[in-house]
Amino acid sequence: MRVLHLLQSFHFSGAENVACQIIRMFSEDSDIEMAYCSQDGEIRDALLERGIKFYPMTKLNISEVKRVIKEYKPDIIHAHDFNAAFHAAILCGRIPLITHVHFNDFRARKITVKSVASLIPVLKSRNVFWVSKSAFLQYRFKSIAQNKSVVLQNIIDVDSLYKKMELDTGSYDFDVVYVGRLTYQKNPERLIKVLGKVVDKNPNLKAAIIGTGDLEDKVKNLSEEMGINENIKFLGFQYNPLKIMYDSKIMIMTSRFEGTPMCALEAQSLGLPIVSTPTDGLTEIITNGKNGFLSENDDILSEKVCELINNQKLQQKMSNNAMATMKILMNKANYVASIKKAYYGNKDRRPAMKSQV
Repeated sequence: MRVLHLLQSFHFSGAENVACQIIRMFSEDSDIEMAYCSQDGEIRDALLERGIKFYPMTKLNISEVKRVIKEYKPDIIHAHDFNAAFHAAILCGRIPLITHVHFNDFRARKITVKSVASLIPVLKSRNVFWVSKSAFLQYRFKSIAQNKSVVLQNIIDVDSLYKKMELDTGSYDFDVVYVGRLTYQKNPERLIKVLGKVVDKNPNLKAAIIGTGDLEDKVKNLSEEMGINENIKFLGFQYNPLKIMYDSKIMIMTSRFEGTPMCALEAQSLGLPIVSTPTDGLTEIITNGKNGFLSENDDILSEKVCELINNQKLQQKMSNNAMATMKILMNKANYVASIKKAYYGNKDRRPAMKSQV
């Protein structure tokens, strides 16, 4: 069986990471071959590092997707966003389509051009994977997708995570780390404002921001205006940020909407408590006050950051709880079984909320 993983972005972020992890999970399965297809760009280096076969496109459009389908001749198309799935639905013909929704997109919660367009791949798909319960439950047309939907929370290979982390022999002394794109979804302006409140109480705070995006200049300017640019190091995109995360005390997130962020799973697996807004899949992996803190209030977010960086005993307790949580949730066997079930087809498909990993 040949599976083509189709994506739109040329960056390496959450959905791209998930696709790569799925391909690597199946790398020793002699019955399934996989390839990755997206716009060409920085993703090429990430795929090369992982030994993943890449079919680059100049852009995501009908002619380019058609070309790759003709060249690779997939038996399954696994599309990792609605835009990629839309193009695949138009062109796949009799090739089974799997649509994978990686975050709870607010634009899909109401009747919008995007949500209506998403019906085309939903109707065409054999299965639809949703990264969290909230992503499915808040989808405007969930009743139409119900019988072919499965909630498939992201997982990571913890052993591989630590091996990759150990490739970085550097030593870092950040108190707080943020990992993610600097885009509207992640709300980095709010991140800077929360960090500003933390600096008011902890003038020597050291924070690392890992990632790039269309709001990068804006948040850099904001940090300068607030007088905290000396406290924040903008490290840009990092192919291997794991040691930076491991050496930090906590991770902070201020997203408007999410799926189940891979960086959050990585952070907790590395023993890093998370202070975050209570968005989507994060509420399913973080128990408030046990392995992290969740709040919609900036004052509370900053207060909890201060608690964790100043209270070593509390930080260690939450670190241990974070790792214990991940040991329970990271079930690779169930995850692979759910994907195989979708690939090979199953006439006895159950409703989404009864068929969860």
